[in-house]
Amino acid sequence: MGIRMHGLARLAVLAVIGAIATAACGGGTTNDLLAKVKAADKIIMSTDPEYPPQSSLADDGSYEGFDIDVGTEIAKRLGVEIAFETPSWEAITAGSWSGRWDFSVGSMTITSDREKVIAFTNPYYYTPAQMAVVPDSGITSLDGLAGKVICVGEGTTYLQWLDGTLDFGTSSPQTKPPTGATATTLKSDRNCAESWQAGRRDFEGWLSSVTTVQGAIDEGLPVMKLGDPVFNEPLAVAFDKGGPSPTTMVTEVNKILDAMRSDGTLKSLSEKWFGEDLTTKVGG
Repeated sequence: MGIRMHGLARLAVLAVIGAIATAACGGGTTNDLLAKVKAADKIIMSTDPEYPPQSSLADDGSYEGFDIDVGTEIAKRLGVEIAFETPSWEAITAGSWSGRWDFSVGSMTITSDREKVIAFTNPYYYTPAQMAVVPDSGITSLDGLAGKVICVGEGTTYLQWLDGTLDFGTSSPQTKPPTGATATTLKSDRNCAESWQAGRRDFEGWLSSVTTVQGAIDEGLPVMKLGDPVFNEPLAVAFDKGGPSPTTMVTEVNKILDAMRSDGTLKSLSEKWFGEDLTTKVGG
């Protein structure tokens, strides 16, 4: 009996030692995203390099843009390195990232539907959603797109606005889509303008952020703004609710964003990439 008890006690001691070793290696912290990132000394950010001026590829192959700078600054203030992945927008907004990337600084709009699977920080900037047409279309108002086809990016709030499912809660858009307008989708918002440049004319309108539309205009693509913005978007840093708990990470990044707003970093980056300060709420 004494020998048997001694054996059980030895097993118990080994189990405790194993648990301590696992915790020391980080195994006991993997259910917390902030702890996981700190242990890895690296945070992986998803981005779309076809979305200037928020994110694009520089001549040397590195990433550049407003979202890239914001994400890099967040990583710096977390005290970790940053790396990038380029999944599809639909994969990002669907959640269940399986640890392939840790966060999205990708100009993601906060919506009630996305909040089911995504944990958001407070908005880090706000952009108007702008309708556009080709200059020789003859269309001069939003009503001129009634019954027409409008191009938008896959899985975007612009698509949701057109199909009537966009929900910001109490600040949901009041402007309604043109009567009978339908949507066609491409992988990225920017692809719509590029398709016009390539001669494609099977859609008459394009809806994207005013920053993306203006960027296309500045680069000489055949694009013209149509009327006033149709709604304003609150854009936030996003984390997967389906992975390690993002609760403490969201709290920490909110503190970082507050500091970046207070010390002028966010405003400076916005003015650098957009030519104006979009980091304060505009409109309703």
